[in-house]
Amino acid sequence: MRSTDTTPWHPASWQSLKAAQQPVYDDAAALSRVVAALARLPPIVVSWEIENLRERLAAVQRGESFLLQGGDCAETLEECESDRIAKQLKVLLQMSLVLLSGLKKPVVRVGRMAGQYAKPRSADSETRDGKTLPAYRGDLVNRPEFTPEARRADPQLLLRGYERAALTLNFVRALVDGGFADLHHPEYWDLGFVRHAELGSAYERIVHSIADALDFFESMTGQAVHEATRIDFFASHEGLHLLYEQAQTRFIPRQNRWYDLSTHMPWIGARTGQIDGAHVEFFRGISNPIGVKIGAAMDDQWLQELIARLNPQNQPGRLTLIHRFGVKDTERMLPRAIEAVRRTGHTVLWCCDPMHGNTETSTGGFKTRRFENILKELELSFRIHAELGSYLGGVHIELTGEDVTECTGGARGLTDADLKRAYRSQVDPRLNYEQALELAMLIAERSKRHA
Repeated sequence: MRSTDTTPWHPASWQSLKAAQQPVYDDAAALSRVVAALARLPPIVVSWEIENLRERLAAVQRGESFLLQGGDCAETLEECESDRIAKQLKVLLQMSLVLLSGLKKPVVRVGRMAGQYAKPRSADSETRDGKTLPAYRGDLVNRPEFTPEARRADPQLLLRGYERAALTLNFVRALVDGGFADLHHPEYWDLGFVRHAELGSAYERIVHSIADALDFFESMTGQAVHEATRIDFFASHEGLHLLYEQAQTRFIPRQNRWYDLSTHMPWIGARTGQIDGAHVEFFRGISNPIGVKIGAAMDDQWLQELIARLNPQNQPGRLTLIHRFGVKDTERMLPRAIEAVRRTGHTVLWCCDPMHGNTETSTGGFKTRRFENILKELELSFRIHAELGSYLGGVHIELTGEDVTECTGGARGLTDADLKRAYRSQVDPRLNYEQALELAMLIAERSKRHA
């Protein structure tokens, strides 16, 4: 395994290395002005929130808690709306309530939100009817319409993305602080699920059991259960656009550390985890808890070197490995990854992303994911970790609080023919709110078998 990198680091040191998945701007001066403006703006999160999350993730790593990380595949600037944000928060709260009840462990809630505006692409360009234009890289970079104007990388979108991220997280904080997430009233989180889905009655039982338990405890002690009545909620996004991340990276003298203050928990995607690449260089210097997506293309040495580079001090709660092998490769690849990490002597937080490895094209031409494959990869992952003496500490899921039809299966039995009814994603298919809550119930039920 390669020795720990001791070369000097600063927020722009990544610029001397090859940076994958970065947009090309045609006005360098305009880009520089925007990045400088971003660097002067207040941070979106603060260092003590980040440290709080790291401590909570360390508890997950020890098997004392469980991580739920979920949200949109890609946020859009247009969809920064109060109702939509509230629905997204509601479904994550519902899922965490189900997991809390079933796993009998605290749940750490991390949203894929308030910054998930940039997306990696498999190709730099897109061709339609003989016309080739730059690929759509998310609203932080350009726009989805297939025109030269829309596909031009626009530096001003970095500022718009920052503003929407700040507005989103500000609203989430206001909801949480105002009692929106009070566990005494989980019935307020209803999204209509209990009126439609087969598992509605099971959810109602969970709601009433938790409310009754809180009431009983408080009546016996005469004290409010303060820790249970409010929750902490953290934000995360893929740290893809490095100039955006750099602009919000600050040195905090009180902590004597650098933090990426654009989010609590940034992660490195599967396409940008090269050991000698710019993203790994940037991430090694920030003190946030970070995630790394790992897939079938990553061999043992690559994985071990990533661990040495990104967490040389083996700090608890620092590094989350988010495996995304797909149902076809999980039994073959996951044991090997677990053993490779074990040989390093380091401990990590293991999290399963059952979405990305199970993407396929439907008979009608829609990109989709099958609910049964998502569930199967999770089941296999729980079993394999348990058999090898490891702990699967979390799930990472693309979902929405909307009634979309993008993934097939689930309690309503959505088919390929149903996808066209409400397929809204610009990038990847998401579980709708019924499928997401059903998945949480099944995780809680089936993970007990491998505890």
